Amino acid sequence: MSAVAFSDSAPPFTQYQGSDSFFGGDAPLPEGVGWAVVVGFGALFSVITTIIVMIGQKYGGHGEITSEHFNTAGRSIKTGLTASVIVSQWTWAATLLQSSNVAWQYGVSGPFWYASGATIQVILFGVLAISLKRIAPSAHTVCEIVNARWGKTAHKTFLFFCFCANLIVTSMLLLGGAATVEALTGVDYRWASFLIPWGVILYTASGGLQATFLASYIHTVIIFGVLITMVFVVYIKTYSSDAIYDFLDKTVSYTPEECASIYTGYEAGKFACGPVEGT
Repeated sequence: MSAVAFSDSAPPFTQYQGSDSFFGGDAPLPEGVGWAVVVGFGALFSVITTIIVMIGQKYGGHGEITSEHFNTAGRSIKTGLTASVIVSQWTWAATLLQSSNVAWQYGVSGPFWYASGATIQVILFGVLAISLKRIAPSAHTVCEIVNARWGKTAHKTFLFFCFCANLIVTSMLLLGGAATVEALTGVDYRWASFLIPWGVILYTASGGLQATFLASYIHTVIIFGVLITMVFVVYIKTYSSDAIYDFLDKTVSYTPEECASIYTGYEAGKFACGPVEGT
């Protein structure tokens, strides 16, 4: 690996500030890899999930799959699978992009405190879900509960906001994934945004809510695999990316005076620069 050049007057990667692409317009991976991921991985994932659902339907003793079972997974989802679904559905484009952004601004502590604050939402959601399951065991949607409790006006209001939330989140996931595929492989983002949903559509149509829960479990396995890999790549010197390690080591070696010359309005403890207590 070639030596990394550091500047005493500017933080690393300043050449990318304000740029639309980290790679300068040249995709680091072949375009064929992008098509393999978008089409091949989506189809493979859909087939695996569908097969698991079919095996469960045949040997799980559920009998005939009704529309109620299709939409609620038989109301038999246990705690472990529910937890994996929360992790999978929580790790969306906004989480990844914002955690990366605060990591750039505040260093390693940025994504840690971002995740710590966001876990409050997950905890409250879990408590609320348990309460709703106890007092409304036959409900299907949040809007259905609102309609039963507060009437049609509140029901229409929640329908509007839930529809907008679904539309915004779906658009964010599609555009974020398509933009990432285009940046890494050169596949046109319009083709990527069109093809990415089809794998999800196929296994959801075949297995309903149960298929989405199984898919989320597989997503979570992949997420933890990537996280464990990145911990070794970034934070461990041996067998890791020397460039990232050297950047972190250089950053903590700055004196407060050097940090003040790099960051406007620098204050010790508020910027990812300078020595860290205990290291």
